[in-house]
Amino acid sequence: MDRKNFLKNSLGLAGIAVAAPSLFRTELISDELNINKSTKNILSCSVTNSETEGPFPTHTPSSLVQTNIVGDRTGVAFTMNIYIKNTNANCGAYQGVLVDVWHCDKDGNYSEYGGTPMQQTNYTNNHFLRGRQTTDANGLVTFTSIFPGWYQSRATHIHVHIYKPDGTSLLVTQIAFPEGITSAVYNVNVNGTSYGYTKGMTGYTYNANDNVFSDGTSNEMSTVTGSLSAGYMLTHTIYVAGTSNLGTLETSNNKNFKVGQNCPNPFRDETVFPIVLNEKSTVNIELFDCSGRKLATVINQQKLSAGRQEIKMSRNQLKSGMYVAEITIVNSQGTCKEDLKVLVN
Repeated sequence: MDRKNFLKNSLGLAGIAVAAPSLFRTELISDELNINKSTKNILSCSVTNSETEGPFPTHTPSSLVQTNIVGDRTGVAFTMNIYIKNTNANCGAYQGVLVDVWHCDKDGNYSEYGGTPMQQTNYTNNHFLRGRQTTDANGLVTFTSIFPGWYQSRATHIHVHIYKPDGTSLLVTQIAFPEGITSAVYNVNVNGTSYGYTKGMTGYTYNANDNVFSDGTSNEMSTVTGSLSAGYMLTHTIYVAGTSNLGTLETSNNKNFKVGQNCPNPFRDETVFPIVLNEKSTVNIELFDCSGRKLATVINQQKLSAGRQEIKMSRNQLKSGMYVAEITIVNSQGTCKEDLKVLVN
């Protein structure tokens, strides 16, 4: 795709403050075409912890395809933005997978269950706070809900089950919430009485003592922003081991290579451009801002051997925002260009 048209059609953003090209540090890592364990470990992502689906999974999730999962519940407004990334595809966005979510209401009760010692209130005929969505091109699903409450022995949490489009299960996990006196969990439960949150924090089970999160929440911890009056927004990324996109080289239309999405993306400190070459090639990677202005040459007309190549780029002084990496590959089949969106946190 022509880079200018790519920028025009895909970005549509104002110019972003840029870094001096000389400030970029790049590093090339070569490997065999077969991707071994040590190569995979170079990528800075790993599959998110698998957790129990708990005693309250959704009975028929395919019947609850919906973005707004509030139902008849009341509480503090809450939006969930959940990104699904594929560790077998350079940790890129995983489009087209099914994501089921469910969580308790402000009083700690689940729909589809009840009338038992575990949950006395009977909601067996209700379906609130449950939903299913399919990830978009960014690997994103969004749900409109209310801020979850809590119940005895559990910290505030959200359940997630991810499936391939054919229904094959990829991962069951849970999402944890930040804690502390400045957190949304504290503010909602202590100051949210007018919204119906009456439990406070007395008797609350913190993550460190939670029977699911006590072994650590490093890859299950979400980011939560907002306020009681404006509502809260959760952002979280879940990594699953999906279908590989590096197993087959394209050999038609002058292409005998494979360019994967840089990983991680978005990134904060450093990212990796993965390329698989079927023959010795000359590779050039240039970075542009959203106005089409060239910022830097990440790798300059370097001759690379056949196999898997990983080119690292550090952030340095790049501001948060969206950029475009133009990758040019020249070999016996001719010249071909690929454009990638590059996101900086």
